[in-house]
Amino acid sequence: MNQVELIRALPKAELHVHIEGTFEPELMFKIAQRNHIQIPYQSIEEIKQAYNFHNLQSFLDIYYAGANVLVHEQDFYDLAWAYFEKCAEDKVVHTEMFFDPQTHTERGVEFATVLNGLKRACLDAKDQLGISSQLIMCFLRHLSEEDAFKTLEQALAFKDDIIAVGLDSSEVGHPPSKFERVFAKAREAGFLIVAHAGEEGPPEYVWEALDLLKVNRVDHGVRSDEDPDLLQRLIDEKMPLTVCPLSNLKLCVVDDMAEHNIHRLLKQGVHVTINSDDPSYFGGYMNDNFLAVHHALNLSNDELKQLAINSFEASFIEQAEKQKWIAAIQQL
Repeated sequence: MNQVELIRALPKAELHVHIEGTFEPELMFKIAQRNHIQIPYQSIEEIKQAYNFHNLQSFLDIYYAGANVLVHEQDFYDLAWAYFEKCAEDKVVHTEMFFDPQTHTERGVEFATVLNGLKRACLDAKDQLGISSQLIMCFLRHLSEEDAFKTLEQALAFKDDIIAVGLDSSEVGHPPSKFERVFAKAREAGFLIVAHAGEEGPPEYVWEALDLLKVNRVDHGVRSDEDPDLLQRLIDEKMPLTVCPLSNLKLCVVDDMAEHNIHRLLKQGVHVTINSDDPSYFGGYMNDNFLAVHHALNLSNDELKQLAINSFEASFIEQAEKQKWIAAIQQL
């Protein structure tokens, strides 16, 4: 089996995907019309043009314009279901999805509306597609600590439906330490912890995520190799990094995929995984990311398998389930 065939055949777990970032132009336009909501685009083609953003802020502008059309439980269901169909195409058999309640509650959408729509899609995906999933609630780091505490309070009523809490949005100027007290309270409540660090932000933010937030895994983390001591710690602790290659390229974390450090990190023993981040905006879902890395860095079959194995080892599913999928990968 060649590498392209192997990529298509590999069972995968996706650990870093923002459900709001899977919003395809066609669905955005359809839901906007259904809900009679004005968006600053006259056609699907115009939305597609807007997706050709040139920096993080222009991405966030279209991202939040899209989120504005999500109002009803069915909207969140449709959004998640469309993503699950992509998972089925790419042999993603387990996914741990981020959602940003603050993006919606500040528009007057109830927390329960968001959660219930996503949860219903998760249940149907398990039943109809055989895909397991878990939900990770993220705090928007550009908002205040007070706002994050309020969101955590809302989440407690849905504790059984949320596996972990995370931290996303604009990294620079909003270090993990800003939310140390919020995450301490989340841990006390029994949530697992993840956080975006070391993408735009410096290695110091990864140290803070580890030492202050006490994360179970680091989202992105690609700038960790700027600090040899940090890199060694990640290797020693087998701390997972949820790397998003096409996102890194689109947001100019790297200028060329051939310069990406994921292959080097893998060879050094860092527990890296491949993920799609905001796939409708960043140029591709899981297999697109695997293929982009392989074509640029010429990964071997064993390395591709290791990346898939890492995704299950780093996931929050039961050990027996992890072993089942790892065994399936090893047989390919």
